[in-house]
Amino acid sequence: MQRASVHNGRMRHAILGSGGVGGVLGASLAKVGEAVTMVVRASGLAQFPGELQLESPLVGNFSAPVEKLALVPSTDVLWIAVKATQLESALSSVPGAAQIGAVVPLQNGIDHVARLRERFGDDRVIAATIAGEMERIAPGRMVHPSPFLMLNVASSGRELLGGVAEKLDTLHWSCRFVDDEATLLWIKLVFLGPFALATSAAGVPIGGVLNDAHWRQQLENCVREFCAVGMAEGAQINVDKVLAAFSIVPKEMRSSMQKDVDRGNPPELEAIGGPVVRGGERHGIPVPVTRGLMEAVQARTQEERKTSLNRRKEINAIDERISEPPDRTMNRRRKRI
Repeated sequence: MQRASVHNGRMRHAILGSGGVGGVLGASLAKVGEAVTMVVRASGLAQFPGELQLESPLVGNFSAPVEKLALVPSTDVLWIAVKATQLESALSSVPGAAQIGAVVPLQNGIDHVARLRERFGDDRVIAATIAGEMERIAPGRMVHPSPFLMLNVASSGRELLGGVAEKLDTLHWSCRFVDDEATLLWIKLVFLGPFALATSAAGVPIGGVLNDAHWRQQLENCVREFCAVGMAEGAQINVDKVLAAFSIVPKEMRSSMQKDVDRGNPPELEAIGGPVVRGGERHGIPVPVTRGLMEAVQARTQEERKTSLNRRKEINAIDERISEPPDRTMNRRRKRI
């Protein structure tokens, strides 16, 4: 499918991933008049609603109609909004016959861009990042509690997505095109990575990290390690600006990694910390704080999984007792007597 400038037209968007990021993006695109198809798991297709609901102090509260499919259709733009841990399995939803104009991945990290270019071709994949706290609270229902939504896209996508960015700007998104791809990807990671690792390891929102001398020092040292590796990889980064950015983040804000850990779900440790660990080895840059935080997050994940498993066992035991026939319950009581 050939790309064309459609600044004033209505584009077709397929969004692979119906979680917080995909849902907020899909609702916003549909709200400004774009044609949106949400690609969801086949098992959940029947239950998925025909419209998305968004609650946000920034873009407002509204519902917007969308299409829904289990496989990616032919489309002008395929936005990939699944978590990095789900990327490989999600790609099975992209048929070989689908005609796709451009692929815009929104995963955290660095390495996914090269992986997707292997699959779809160098010219078709447009690097991008998205920032903001976004969460799905029910199928098709999203909340965005943070006071910002930022979409940064490589300048190679300006011709195709310039009009879309202008439309999203009317909903108070902050959209911009970045010339240097390494800077585009790393400038998010050097903030997100330490934010995610510190809040997840400590088990508290960012305000709790900043108010604790130990955790604040861990956060700042981690930022410096991320920035050192990012600059060695060719990104243009101002360490002081990254550190200063934490002062304007809502203190109650939690990272998606922290939410995953709290729920016992696999965190995106490889996607977020992996590039720094491997980059540090390549460039001879020690990253002990990053490694330590990654180990702490992994330990907390295992603890939460055990807690979650024990909780399920308790609930199942209660359910079995409640569902037992009365005569069996009486017999158990008589045996005890």
